Amino acid sequence: MAQMHTTARPDVEPAANGNASDAVHAMEGGFDPRTINEDIAPVRSDQRRWGMKDIAALWVSMCACTPTYMLASGLIAEGMSWVQAVLTILLGNILVLLPMILNAHAGTKYGIPFPVYCRSAFGVRGANVPAVLRALVACGWFGIGTWLGGWAIYKIVAVFAPSIEQMPATSLGVNAPQLACFLLFWGVNVWIIHMGIESIRILLNIKAPLLVALGLLLLGWAYLRAGGFGPMLEKPSAFAPGQPREGQLWSFFFPALTGMVGFWSTLALNIPDFTRYARSQRDQILGQAVGLPPTMAFFSFIGVAVTSATVVIYGETLWDPVVLLARFESPVVLIVSLAALSIANLATNIAANVVSPANDFSNLWPSRISFRTGGIITGIIGILMQPWRLVSDPTGYIFTWLVGYSALLGPVGAILIAEYYVIRRTRLDLVQLYRREGPYWYANGWNPIAIVALVAGVLPNLPGFLGTINVVTVSGAWMNLYHYAWFSGFAISFVAYVALTLMRRPAARAAA
Repeated sequence: MAQMHTTARPDVEPAANGNASDAVHAMEGGFDPRTINEDIAPVRSDQRRWGMKDIAALWVSMCACTPTYMLASGLIAEGMSWVQAVLTILLGNILVLLPMILNAHAGTKYGIPFPVYCRSAFGVRGANVPAVLRALVACGWFGIGTWLGGWAIYKIVAVFAPSIEQMPATSLGVNAPQLACFLLFWGVNVWIIHMGIESIRILLNIKAPLLVALGLLLLGWAYLRAGGFGPMLEKPSAFAPGQPREGQLWSFFFPALTGMVGFWSTLALNIPDFTRYARSQRDQILGQAVGLPPTMAFFSFIGVAVTSATVVIYGETLWDPVVLLARFESPVVLIVSLAALSIANLATNIAANVVSPANDFSNLWPSRISFRTGGIITGIIGILMQPWRLVSDPTGYIFTWLVGYSALLGPVGAILIAEYYVIRRTRLDLVQLYRREGPYWYANGWNPIAIVALVAGVLPNLPGFLGTINVVTVSGAWMNLYHYAWFSGFAISFVAYVALTLMRRPAARAAA
């Protein structure tokens, strides 16, 4: 890699165009080669090609996917009405939008990816802790997205070879054709990763209108075929007066809301991986506000409405859009629809679940691990996690998977926001983020305060998580706290980090 030229200089601020990285690239000297490669270096203004439309398309593309379509299913299965389910999803995404926009600011201002952003709070070496935590969650999501894309291919093949659906499952829990389609789709994902970040932007812009159109066509078909949207939209909430779970709405609502926040709490951390390519703060803020909450609410409504209609059309509830599309009698319609769904899952998977871990793994060893190598590592771990098991149970999917990792990522987000806004007041020394000495080196590359604050936010939710997965039996108080995992972890880590950092400053001055 060609060496980046710069000298250390405190608090490098953006030029008039708002891009601090241009000033850094113009300086003399050199970054420490052990902390940088071409993939995690600051993005210059001439590389900023993402406007508001591109950011909005990013979110429309990522939200319009099979998991979003099916997201309300777990809520309705547990007793919510469709209105309650969709509003819970909308509110969860409005809440997660705030930390999303706050963390995105540093990416746009300084042109840095998520793992480099973490160096300010956790230290140049310590940044690997939140980066790897985020990366492992992304590997799980990558596996889920790859499984769903492969599932669509499997259903296409089954049109011409129905006998494959009768084949027995292997010891892995899926049959051989299912595994083959999963690995085929995995290979397509890896090929796109090899093509690089610009190909991802183009893919997202193609996919966004494609899947929205498919969703609207499916909605229109369901309405016309069923003569309305069916009984599900008329079914009252199980929490309403006189219903089986009367008076229990709020005890279910808050854990469900935590799960909805957890759905995109991953991107709330690594959003700088994308906004580093944004042209301005206005583009990233408006693009995210327009693209995220409305799309999540609308596409989950499509899932509810179409599924409700399937009760009338087929006499059974079909939540999985792949299973629904497989019922279509026209082979042409079936293949086109499922192929569009595969493309949709491909675009979402690459953008949401590869870009971040690829950068995160690259940060572990910048001189050896590139973006492409990090993406391949992500893909391998995604296979090993056997994603079909993660999505087999809707209740476990929401309350174990979504809430569980939100307990980890909420505290990380709190520490980053506290450092960037309260401690640094959005002023970072861009040069020193890529050096092994200076203000972000802390104690041998680690900021012990960040680690303490992280542990403080995670530990209170650990008993509830262990109780949820039936490892131990814990009291109701711990389980109730776990239901608010993202919120409680965020609050505890935020307060702990700010308090300990401010206490350290007078002590440091006294020692000097």
